[in-house]
Amino acid sequence: MPVRDRRTVVMHRVTNPLSALALTLAVLSAAACTAEISKSNGNPTTPGSGTAGSTGTTTGGAPPIIAVSNCAALPPPRAPLRRLTRIEYNNTMRDLLGDLTSPGNAFPSELSGNGFGNDADSQPVGSELADQYMKVSETVSAAVTTPGGIAKLAACAGQVTPATDAATETACVRSIVDSFVPKAWRRAPLPGEADSVLALFQAVRAKADFPTSVAAMLQGVLQSPEFLYKPEFGAAVAGKPQVKQPTGDEMATRLSYLYWSSTPDDVLRAAASSGGLATAAGVRTQAERLLNDPKSRPVIAQFFDKLLPIQGLAGLARDATTYPAYNPKVGAAMRLETQTFLEHQIFSGEAGSGTWPNVFTADYTYVNQDLAAFYGMAGITGDTFQKVPLDTTKRRGLLTQAGILAGPIHTNHANPVVRGSFVVQKLLCYPIPFPTGAIAAKVTPPDPNSAATARQRFTQHSMDPVCKSCHVNMDPVGYALENFDPIGQYRTEENAVPIDATGTTPLLPKPFNGAIELGQQLAESPEVQDCFATQWMSYGYGRNVKADTEVCSMNEVHTKFKDAGYNIKSLLLDLTQSDAFLYLPAVPE
Repeated sequence: MPVRDRRTVVMHRVTNPLSALALTLAVLSAAACTAEISKSNGNPTTPGSGTAGSTGTTTGGAPPIIAVSNCAALPPPRAPLRRLTRIEYNNTMRDLLGDLTSPGNAFPSELSGNGFGNDADSQPVGSELADQYMKVSETVSAAVTTPGGIAKLAACAGQVTPATDAATETACVRSIVDSFVPKAWRRAPLPGEADSVLALFQAVRAKADFPTSVAAMLQGVLQSPEFLYKPEFGAAVAGKPQVKQPTGDEMATRLSYLYWSSTPDDVLRAAASSGGLATAAGVRTQAERLLNDPKSRPVIAQFFDKLLPIQGLAGLARDATTYPAYNPKVGAAMRLETQTFLEHQIFSGEAGSGTWPNVFTADYTYVNQDLAAFYGMAGITGDTFQKVPLDTTKRRGLLTQAGILAGPIHTNHANPVVRGSFVVQKLLCYPIPFPTGAIAAKVTPPDPNSAATARQRFTQHSMDPVCKSCHVNMDPVGYALENFDPIGQYRTEENAVPIDATGTTPLLPKPFNGAIELGQQLAESPEVQDCFATQWMSYGYGRNVKADTEVCSMNEVHTKFKDAGYNIKSLLLDLTQSDAFLYLPAVPE
């Protein structure tokens, strides 16, 4: 499909718009269009081409510094076409139609891709997803066009009766099209597009009643690629033939889905229309408004759910006899502890908070009554999470929160390898390749009865020279966390043998003894700070950001993060000030 024709593949009119097969084929056609658009941008289209479970960068630490003058001569990084994720779909339906049923939960789970489930290169549309798009759009549209709901689309729609003449009906539906379609497509329709939507209503109206016909029209809009995807075509930039600038509507979409995982609100759409998003300063003004709105909090929680091992804490496999302090309610509280703590760090403005290094050294946490009992803290009652000081001889910062310690472990037995792997890959962005072939055949957990302590068991486990090349990086980090059992409770012994929590790894400059010293080194590590910024780039830009191909944009974001004292809120705003966010590669005709 020629690039100049991409916008025309928006509505897929079919002979019988209510045909399940026809509507499914329409969505599949949209997916084919997506692949064509992606190829025209010079982007790969192979589903899952991102590395599953990757951490968002292919090398540990900061990339080499390149002179700004050299970077200025390069086009901005690739901007692949992105499809709405399940969460984005749910939020968009909520804000567009008032649907609170989370209909996107019916869709298949996203592929990991960049590690956050929103990687544009890992968003294939198979028959199951296409079928669910059809079914969900039918359900949502039917709910909207009930007698009590259709008037919310337009007041005139609630007044239509069987006696209403065709011209009045058409005028009413045209008003629905004129108000609904620009919000659903996140841009004004091009000439003829609104007529195509109206024609869909008219084709069904010849055979069905008014509400059914309006519902069919909504189904068509909700299954169009302009709704399901976030296409970007850009506008030429004077003096910069290698780039394009997102249009006002496209920039509004970038901003709203970055901070709210949802469609632009009226204020953002007005800024887009008035030219208020044509400059970096205008973009930052809206970014500050969106980030400071409470709607940004769930998006930030979603990021940390994917970055940290906390999402499944309520369902850990733990033996109740061995670990009576753990239950699903406590597991859920562990997750909320981390989320509440991080939200406070980012938004409270409290002295000593707000930076990524502070997250690893904070001398407080948040607990409710259940979690306080788990930690052995007295005087905390109720379900509300309260800020409490820590015994800093045992715990300090994120790394010693029970959820971070328990989350990586999926059995009843200690496993320093998986804990160390989490820290090394997610917090240091150092990749640990998953073993394959003959090496994979050797990968079996050590017998839990083979030695008294996990350190002894896993030291024997990793003696193989081939295995050692990876384990030397992650095992010592895991050993530093061995003062905490598999549910995150503090201990000094395992099987009556004192815990040895000392370690050293090539990835950190000094030896460490225990989780608090390890956390301090993470707080002081430039590589950890750069890794955190890169993780946000991968999440915010919806692709696997790689140091070997995007060193300029990474340096740009990393430098601003450092200059802001590694302030997290500043990082979230500066994501919108990079060339990767403000520009697109020029698309060849």
